[in-house]
Amino acid sequence: MSSPLSFRPLTRRGFMAGTTSAALASRALATSVAPRGRAEHCIFIWLGGGACQIDTWDPKAKGDAKAKKPGSYYDSIPTAIPDVRVCEHLARCAPLLDRFVVLRTIHHEVIDEHARATNQVHTGRPTAGTIVYPSIGSAVLATKGPQNDRVPGYMLIGFPNVTRGPGFLGARAGYVYLTDTRVGPAGFARQPEITDDRQRRREALLDAMRRGYRGDAGMPEVVAEYDTAARQAFAMAGPEFMGLFDLDAEPATLRDGYGGEFGQRLLLARRLVEGGVRFIEVSHNLGFVNGTGWDTHNEGQLKQHLLIDELDRGLAALVRDLEVRGLLDRTLIALGTEFGRPAGFDGGGGRGHHSKCFSLVLAGGGLRTGQAIGTTDDLGMAVVSDPVSIPDYHATIHAALGTDPALELHAGDRPVPLTDGGVPIARLFA
Repeated sequence: MSSPLSFRPLTRRGFMAGTTSAALASRALATSVAPRGRAEHCIFIWLGGGACQIDTWDPKAKGDAKAKKPGSYYDSIPTAIPDVRVCEHLARCAPLLDRFVVLRTIHHEVIDEHARATNQVHTGRPTAGTIVYPSIGSAVLATKGPQNDRVPGYMLIGFPNVTRGPGFLGARAGYVYLTDTRVGPAGFARQPEITDDRQRRREALLDAMRRGYRGDAGMPEVVAEYDTAARQAFAMAGPEFMGLFDLDAEPATLRDGYGGEFGQRLLLARRLVEGGVRFIEVSHNLGFVNGTGWDTHNEGQLKQHLLIDELDRGLAALVRDLEVRGLLDRTLIALGTEFGRPAGFDGGGGRGHHSKCFSLVLAGGGLRTGQAIGTTDDLGMAVVSDPVSIPDYHATIHAALGTDPALELHAGDRPVPLTDGGVPIARLFA
């Protein structure tokens, strides 16, 4: 097993040397005694576009788009958590909500820029001009290390993007991606004409090139990173990893229960967890079945229920499947989106953007589930109690995976805290 990337604990003395802010020092001290969870894997589900909190996990009194009356678009239904309701189109998740935690008071300051908001939720920090921060997937890989050297530590099921990348951590904390569950990652499977003998000759040639680059100072960093990637690719080209993509090995009834392509992505994520992949991000924004994806301006609102139903089916199937296999307590499911939507309707009957108060969701992971954290006002527009920042959300994910959020990563010689002052939600840990 490979070692995690280099990091050092954030000590009180070291932190105080770097800042004169007593408030920040107090917050750092709180994270130094952060709770530790026992999850080993994370499946991060991304709802690209900005999912509306009051039309999903935090429903309010019903509004009327035609009359421009603010409020929820759908009726609400009870759940397995007393006094907690969700949208009627989350009917499969509702009876399972005791396996979930609904975070209703997530907030940040980015409103009108999808890219910046996406980056902030993925990295836990505002976009900076001088440093590229790592995504949550890369940060988890950096601190936890791979569980199995014969599979990637971090996989992305969806299109690659810098916001999902390793930033200053470099290629060792990067991802392997695929966009279609019917085949594995491009370039890993050996072509039919490459016989075992040809493969051995290729590896011998690569080894000769390695020796040529070695000197008193060792390999240049860029060459060393390429060499590491090549070694990993050879190891992953075998049946142990590539066999994980054979979804036909699953019973037809189980596959059907997950639903269409998004559900098949979640089924694949479960198989990747079983294979030892540490962190899997799964994108849900497929085919814009409502015309706009989760960015429900104008007519996108009219068919938003199709997206919610697709999410509900796949997510409920994943929770049940992991639970049956004894994997739910070891696997944290985290639902992310860049911001929420306002209670009012735009001129086309849809909704704009709102980042001051929206909902994200966690499930499994050994957390004390069956809770809704935070309360919001009558329209889901403002936090009333228990705000949860994006850094707190990141800190909770890291803590659930057994990592102290007060650790430091390093961008060259520059220490960078794992989270931007985030504190785990203590009541989620036993």
